[in-house]
Amino acid sequence: MSESDTVTGEASPVRKIIHIDMDAFYASVEQRDNPDLRGKPVAVGGSAERGVVAAASYEARKFGVRSAMPSVTAKRQCPDLIFVKPRFEVYKAISRQIRDIFAEHTPIIEPLSLDEAYLDVTENLQGIPLARDIALRIREKIKAETGLNASAGISYNKFLAKLASDHRKPNGQFVISPEMGPAFVEALPVGKFHGIGPATSAKMNALGMFTGLDIRNQTLEFMNANFGKSGAYYYWISRGVDERPVRANRIRKSIGAENTFSTDLTEFDALAAELEPLVDRVWRHCEATGNRGRTVTLKIKFADFEIITRSRSVAAAVAGRDDLERLACGLLEAEMPLPKRVRLLGVSLSSLQVGGDSEPQLTLGI
Repeated sequence: MSESDTVTGEASPVRKIIHIDMDAFYASVEQRDNPDLRGKPVAVGGSAERGVVAAASYEARKFGVRSAMPSVTAKRQCPDLIFVKPRFEVYKAISRQIRDIFAEHTPIIEPLSLDEAYLDVTENLQGIPLARDIALRIREKIKAETGLNASAGISYNKFLAKLASDHRKPNGQFVISPEMGPAFVEALPVGKFHGIGPATSAKMNALGMFTGLDIRNQTLEFMNANFGKSGAYYYWISRGVDERPVRANRIRKSIGAENTFSTDLTEFDALAAELEPLVDRVWRHCEATGNRGRTVTLKIKFADFEIITRSRSVAAAVAGRDDLERLACGLLEAEMPLPKRVRLLGVSLSSLQVGGDSEPQLTLGI
């Protein structure tokens, strides 16, 4: 977290925060546009043999199919799974349409991805007193204009609004009031906390913390000692406290592109050739937005799904497409010879200087 994201225990006026999350967004768009897919298990992503699931329909989720799951695993868990190639331009157009609906109610919109955003409606443009009514109007209009379902969480801070939206998915909404907040968090398993992943959850369990109440019973010093900078965040959210503002026009953190190969590769020349279209994709976005960055990162996923990343930062922003390719190839060359076959390469540019487009991190699949 950045300094502006720090959670503190300082009191503030009660805010009205809505978290909107589109239900199985990519998969729902594909089912909307292709009636033959409706009611069937659908995975949006790469090929069934070598890809990764980007999104799964609710029919697929019943079989345990999840995003980021290797396609081979997903197909094994759901033999009838239908794979659909992603159409990111379509998803982005619908996302802009949804963003326009948000803007009818508030200018304070923090997009997290194409299908998810926080809204601060404490002072809303329609003068609607109840945030739950605003959320309902937004969801109804999204459905009317796009044919897609959205879930909403309503609370007095971002952490609880996110928890609330998860509580009534799909196609529902839930309110966590200031009176409900502390008790709701106390009963929650630590693995359900937004921001606590499997590794941290396991560490907390090893330290005797299984619920929000268990975290709440710890001192701030204990949490800092065991979880570093994140310790204070866990300490305060276990008390239902999260003072992070909804940040309008959130600045993009990085621009990236990656590709899964049809055949695993090992030779430098073949891998370097695969870097070229990735560099092109990233640089086209830089030119379109005016953004420039100082840190180039190479992502390598091996055939056994192990992932490594290597980065290099330069003093001034990368000036051109050829410079970006030279830096990316240099990172790759430094890893040669590679110990295993490679199934995916990715390139990203970060430490961005503000340009014309301010959105959250975006990875462009090819």
